[in-house]
Amino acid sequence: MTNLPKVEIFTDGACSGNPGPGGWAAILRSGSKEMEISGGEKETTNNRMEVQAALEALRCLKKPSQVRFHTDSSYLLNGATSWLEDWKKRNWKRKHGQLQNIDLWKEMDIELAKHQVDWVWVKGHAGNPMNERVDELARKAIPS
Repeated sequence: MTNLPKVEIFTDGACSGNPGPGGWAAILRSGSKEMEISGGEKETTNNRMEVQAALEALRCLKKPSQVRFHTDSSYLLNGATSWLEDWKKRNWKRKHGQLQNIDLWKEMDIELAKHQVDWVWVKGHAGNPMNERVDELARKAIPS
């Protein structure tokens, strides 16, 4: 049993074109408190926005926490749970080709190390209320 604060995080990234203008968003919940954050970039990719959303959410945590992290991004989920350790062992390289979003992944590695994270994959656009809400926030954050 852990005495760490419990936080639920829901994230999403969106792009209008890929690459193109994109937005990211996250909702953080702890007890009765809830916070929404979002942002965007004029030229980016959907995968980059997915990782940016997760990174910004983790940066909001002021102390080590027990995090239940919800995402509909296989790229984010697999990157954080399966690929990250191998990338580090290979000096931030993939087996074949260049690692995309290396700057964000290096920062994610630092943030993830501070917390106990349980990842939950959510099917996107399937009626999950929190996933739909964070998707809407990410789309609204896309610069016009």
